[in-house]
Amino acid sequence: MINEQNIRLIFGLKLKQLRSKRGLSPKELAKQAGISNSYLNEIERGKKYPKAEKILALAQVLDTHYDELVSLKLNKNLAPIAGLLNSNLLRELPLDLFGIGVENLIEIISQAPVKVSAFISTLIDMARNYELNISQFYLTTLRSYQQLHDNYFEDIEQIVADFTKAQQLATKPPVSIDALHTLLTQKYDYVIDSNVLTNYPELQSIRALYAPCGKQKQLLINNNLNVAQKTFQLAKELGYAAMDLKERNVGPSWVKVDSFDQLLNNFKASYFAGALLINRNSLVKKLKNFFMRTQWDGAAFLEIMQQFNVSPETFMHRLTSILPRFFGLNQLFFLRFSTRQGDNRYDITKELHLPEPHNPHGNELNEHYCRRWISINILKDLYEQQQAGIYQNGAIVAVQRSYYSDSSNEYFCISVARAMYPTPKQNSSVTLGFLMNRDFKTKVRFWNDGQVPIRMVNETCERCRIMDCAERVTPPTVLQKQARIEQVEAVVENLLQSFNDKNLH
Repeated sequence: MINEQNIRLIFGLKLKQLRSKRGLSPKELAKQAGISNSYLNEIERGKKYPKAEKILALAQVLDTHYDELVSLKLNKNLAPIAGLLNSNLLRELPLDLFGIGVENLIEIISQAPVKVSAFISTLIDMARNYELNISQFYLTTLRSYQQLHDNYFEDIEQIVADFTKAQQLATKPPVSIDALHTLLTQKYDYVIDSNVLTNYPELQSIRALYAPCGKQKQLLINNNLNVAQKTFQLAKELGYAAMDLKERNVGPSWVKVDSFDQLLNNFKASYFAGALLINRNSLVKKLKNFFMRTQWDGAAFLEIMQQFNVSPETFMHRLTSILPRFFGLNQLFFLRFSTRQGDNRYDITKELHLPEPHNPHGNELNEHYCRRWISINILKDLYEQQQAGIYQNGAIVAVQRSYYSDSSNEYFCISVARAMYPTPKQNSSVTLGFLMNRDFKTKVRFWNDGQVPIRMVNETCERCRIMDCAERVTPPTVLQKQARIEQVEAVVENLLQSFNDKNLH
């Protein structure tokens, strides 16, 4: 069934097309039909649907039948729009986040419906070819939303500040896990269970599960999590409660997401948790002192993180919000890599680029990421420590300056790695990379520390021109294919040129 909004859009499109076909300007049609020009504009944009007498007047001026004008059937040129309106695509697109109304999109499509429809079909086919499902689409949209705001949301920051004050929570780190547990159980009437999930082997990788039973709110937490992870799950659930976020997925977002609102609310609750556990004023003060150092100090960096008693991922992700806002360091990226212990496969499982895509970045092409990236090297170091029995279940940190062989860009990269909990035999690294521009070199004094290793890197082995790379795991097949194509193009060009030369003589 076509909804009321789509009926208005279809009527407006047909009216605009007929007016253009008759060679009438909006002002001329409005005058002859006895309506205002502004009202006609709202009709054509799908915002208003006129009464029967106005439709009749418009039909008479346009020399068409009343029934034809109100019919939902579109002609051949506008048929692609009907297919779009009848699909789920527009309902799945969170256009309002980017200040775009459906009528704006339809207006663009109406200018050249066949070409735009072909473009949309191309995008859909590409998504199928690369196995892009709706959840991945939502995640990509969410990242764009974060990038649009430099991953800083003042409204949530203020909610956290007010909540912290009202509940008399400490602003100096760390926030007490007992205080959060008490708030959830006493203020918001939650039942918190740490034993149920252990009875289900299939759920051992799930950190927490919201399991409402009637009016009873239940939070099931995996008992194998460490204290920092449990604290984050409690803080995140407080985010749902304090911001009254109703639309939510009951399990983790990587399992199933039914709507973009669920994913957005999950992000808001997670952002609330990060802001609650890592007070922005306290973090800014500590970072200012840290950036004044002339030499990189990994132990001092980890100490700041440990003072807040949060996971490396929570800490590094919080930095992506604070650094652009309070330090003007807005050219950066965040990457999370995961791997099985001892495996040679490394996957990017989370990323964020501000304010635009940087290298390195993820791809779905099953290519081998550059083994010179610090994100991968630190995972190798972590595994070696685990094998040697010297790893103590904490986090290790490393730093590197990376410059690209095919680019002038250089990045200062800080990476932290640890064993993943509660997933057994899995390791992960989180990396924060800063474009080494003037702002970074002015505000971070240890950028030129001679002890920081400098390495030439690239995107993937398949696209790398560094032929003497000891870390290479596969040939540069993409470059080889490109070289073959260029060779064929050159031969064809020379052949055609030889024929032209013969004709001239």
